[in-house]
Amino acid sequence: MKKIALCLLLLTSFLQAQEEKPPKYFSIDGNYFYGSILEHNPDIGHLITGHPTGVLLSWNQKTYGLKEWERRYNYPDFGYSFAYQDMKNQSLGETYGLYAHFNFYFFKRNLMFRVGQGLAYNTNPYHPDENYLNNAYGSHVLSTTYLMGNYHKQNIIDGLGLQAGVTIIHYSNADFKSPNNSTNTFTFNFGVNYLLDHEAHPDYIPKGPREKYTEPVHLNLAIRSGVNSTGVVGSPQLPFMTIAAYADKTLNRKSTIQAGTELIMSCALEEFIAYKAAAFPQQNNDPDADSKRVGVFVGHKLSFNKLSLITHLGYYAYYPYTTYVEQVYNRIGLQREITEDWWASATVRSHGANAEAVEFSIGYRL
Repeated sequence: MKKIALCLLLLTSFLQAQEEKPPKYFSIDGNYFYGSILEHNPDIGHLITGHPTGVLLSWNQKTYGLKEWERRYNYPDFGYSFAYQDMKNQSLGETYGLYAHFNFYFFKRNLMFRVGQGLAYNTNPYHPDENYLNNAYGSHVLSTTYLMGNYHKQNIIDGLGLQAGVTIIHYSNADFKSPNNSTNTFTFNFGVNYLLDHEAHPDYIPKGPREKYTEPVHLNLAIRSGVNSTGVVGSPQLPFMTIAAYADKTLNRKSTIQAGTELIMSCALEEFIAYKAAAFPQQNNDPDADSKRVGVFVGHKLSFNKLSLITHLGYYAYYPYTTYVEQVYNRIGLQREITEDWWASATVRSHGANAEAVEFSIGYRL
């Protein structure tokens, strides 16, 4: 009897826990877009021959302040997007992209700003014989980002709404494979949105008074790795590793500032040093030059619950071979908490608009 009572108690507790989970509310939207490829690099001028078109479809989870972080960011949406784009150029082909995105609202929720990050598949990348004109994409798989600003009106009639605005879509493989001049497409978009179960959506929970929050300084250790190429067409894909140590200081629930140093070891840079010495002997390139770099950086972490946007600005304090990339670098990407101490991230390390590598990182916060 006691065992039965205990089982019933556990079952009741489990059901109550399930019932206490906040309900979820969703919307869908679709956009058609028409635009132009921006000539950010004169090397891709020959690829700009038409006006790209496409569609962008999205699934959004709405927030109404049921969790405190939702009220902090003015009740954003988060979800997933699918994009199809016809580049209107035979050499560039078509792209199919999958994204995770956030929607942020302003001006009484009439203006929506969206940022999406994901991966895309290109149908016609560079090939030395069959498609040598495509110097923008060196591989089928690309990293892609899009930024959207829309006039956004929801629930005009029975959950149906309208939206229109502009979108910038970026495709690049971050030197995963050369060539990699990338493209940026500026588009005008218009479409519709629909609130699923629109009659059940609740009112927004009002924001409470701001509470001061801070944490002491923490030390972070991280290992970043991946593969990239030298930037020379035909060069192999080679691994790299970065070992980083940095301190962070949490200022409030949103912002954490960071500063530290990192050791960067790149097989692609070793390959580049050997290539330059052999291919251009008249330049007196040292084939035994040290390929290691030591960077110092400052950064910021913008936190959305367990997901964060990471931005770093760095400088190579030790950089013997200075003709590979610029000495100032930047990093941007997403970080996800695994536990209270462990985290993982995917970032892009660039030198201005020249991306060097996509980094996959694992880190520990002491």
